[in-house]
Order: sequence, then C-alpha cells, then structure tokens
Amino acid sequence: MSIRWSDILEQALTFSPGSQTDLRAFFAPGRVNLIGEHTDYNGGYVLPAALGIGTWVLVRPRADRRFRFASTFSDLVVDVDATHIIYDPAYEYANYPLGVIDILRKEGVEVEGADFFFHGNLPIGAGLSSSASVEVATAAAIDALAGARLSKEKMALLSQRAENEFVGVNCGVMDQFAVAMGQADAALSLNCQTLAYQLVPMHASGYQLVIANTNVPRKLAGSKYNERRAECEAALAILRQEWPKLQALADLSPAQWPQAAALLENAHSTGHDAQILLRRARHVVFENDRAYHAADLLRRGDLKAFGKSMNESHRSLRDDYEVTGEALDALVEAAWNAEGCIGSRMTGAGFGGCTVSLVARDSVSTFTTSVAEQYKQRTGREPSFYITDIGEGVHEVSVANLWDNVITS
Repeated sequence: MSIRWSDILEQALTFSPGSQTDLRAFFAPGRVNLIGEHTDYNGGYVLPAALGIGTWVLVRPRADRRFRFASTFSDLVVDVDATHIIYDPAYEYANYPLGVIDILRKEGVEVEGADFFFHGNLPIGAGLSSSASVEVATAAAIDALAGARLSKEKMALLSQRAENEFVGVNCGVMDQFAVAMGQADAALSLNCQTLAYQLVPMHASGYQLVIANTNVPRKLAGSKYNERRAECEAALAILRQEWPKLQALADLSPAQWPQAAALLENAHSTGHDAQILLRRARHVVFENDRAYHAADLLRRGDLKAFGKSMNESHRSLRDDYEVTGEALDALVEAAWNAEGCIGSRMTGAGFGGCTVSLVARDSVSTFTTSVAEQYKQRTGREPSFYITDIGEGVHEVSVANLWDNVITS
C-alpha cells in the first residue's frame, strides 16, 4: 500500500498546528540481523544491517513544558507534563520516546517540550526492531532540538538504556547500534561484549535481501528468551569451573568445544538437563564463529558461502537452540526449495516474526510466489514480503522535500 507524504504531513500539522518552517523530520531504519542470533547477550558477534524501511518522526518544539505524541499507526494521543515523565502501560507506543526523553534528560540533554508525530512502515512485533527505530529517531530529534551533537554511538547506547531502564525490556545493544550507525550497502559487524564494530561492504550485485513475515504473533518469544538466557548462564557457570576467567559463552572457540561438551555432559545437580545445556552452548559457540567469519565472506564477495552459513545458522537455531517453530521452519524450508535462493534463516528472537533470504534479483518474483504457496499449504497462513535494500542509519530529512513523495507502507 502506498501513502502520499502530503497526507501524512497534513495529519501532523493538524495534530501540531503551526508553521511548517519549525517542523523537523528524522528517519531511523529498522534492522535485519543477517547472522549471529542469540549471540548478543552471550558476548558474541552479530552482523545486522539497517533497512530502507523504518520510522519517521515529525517534531515541533514547545515552550509550555509538555510532550505530546501521535502517530499514523495508533489512534492514541498522549499528552504528558514534562516534569512528570513516568512509564504507564496506557501510553502504549509513547513509552518508547518517553523513555528516551527521560534518559537523555539524565545525561543533561533536555528540551522544554515538543510535539512528536510518528509514521512507520515496519511491521510491529516482527523482529525488525520497530521499537529501536522509534527510540533512535526520538534521540536524534531531541539531540537536534537541544543542539547537543551526540555521536550516533551515544544515541544508540542511550536508547538501549531507555528500553532497559524505562520500558523494562532487557534487550542487548545490537538493535539500537544497527539503527543508529548503519550505512547503505554495508552490514555492521559488532562485538556485543566490547562494542567494537566494523562496517562491512555488502557487494550483493545480482542478489536481493527478501524479508518474509510469518504473520504469527510471537507469543512465546518473551518467555523462551528468558529461559534461553537462564540456560546459557547455567552452562557458563559449569564451564567456568574449568576456565575461571571465561567472561561469556561466545568466548569459547570451536577448537575448545570437545572439552566444553564433555564438561557439560558430565555436569550434575545444576537444575537443568545436561543435554539441553550442551545444545544451547553448542549453538552459541558455532553461531558466534559463523557471525565472526561471515564478515570476511562479505568482504571477499563470496555470497554463496555466506548463504550456506545462513542455512547452517537456521539449522542450529532449529535443532540446538529450539527457537524457530513451525511457521519459521515452513518459511525457511520453502525458501531453500525456491529457485534463486542461496541462503535463508530466521531473524530475531524466534517463535514467529521474520525470515531473511538472499535471492537472485531476477528470481525475486518467482521466489515470493513459490514461498507463499508452499507456506500457505503447510500452515494455512499468508506471509508478507518486504523487498528492501540496506539503508542508512538515523538521519534528518528535509520536510520540504517530503511533500510530493510517496511511501510504501
């Protein structure tokens, strides 16, 4: 579905009446994780990329100590006193920008008040970082209004703090980092333990990233996420008996795995099944190795090998980490069977959400048709597809240049 920007801007100006000259716009993309799943909180490598779809925020400063929020994706309008910013479930999406405002204020970056009008073309709750997109867009807007000149890295870290401390979601930093610091045609190789990162050019000439949404609510994602974290922590505690200085599971190399596996198999009285802990740790060790070496594959332009690593990643997430589920497996297996696909895997926390596939550009149309048919036969559901290039991280957009544009939503 396409929407004219003139319609969005008119809604924003109705919500926040005034001159267009003091209305500013900021865009923050969503992100897709190409490889390195559930390695972030285990101190490992991830390889996300910013998308060409995301969240726009139109913002106007106020001088009356009030923050107001509206959007095209909800009928809810939230109006709060700038001196009384709290988390409130009734505020729904507005809790994310409010959290950023609260954390930035604690860092000395503050404005008197503002109107925020959000528009996005990311699917909500599909694992493409819609919340991080809102947070980082808000951080960029507040930074610009306050004249603080924060680095994008700082915006990412403060946005993560907002989600951890204000919203209460114990997420890692990968999402906010990719949203803030992504670049067109490049993936971001990030060490989640040290925050050292490199932008890796993705020379994907002749290939296209295709994201497919299962359209299955991720009902189990939260509880299973916490369960997997606890299992990884239990495995780490056992391994520290042999390696006391081991900081994280991802610090183990594949060469150390046979010794680590023996320790986990022989562990007793941990409160966890030893075989389960072994499988969880095995996924982390080898997925981290895949994510680390995937950056080199992209640098060399070896997309066939990269696609093979994507497939291996999904099998590990399915068999060892057990976070895929019927819908994700159905989508990925349909992609593996489709002409032109050289790699496909789940992306995000799992139990619903999205897959990401690397597909020959001249096969994208037949790929989506074939995958949709196979997926519907197996699950009875219709998938959604997002065909997007790798885009830029958060940045300001000219309001004047938006009026005549059309956006695909």
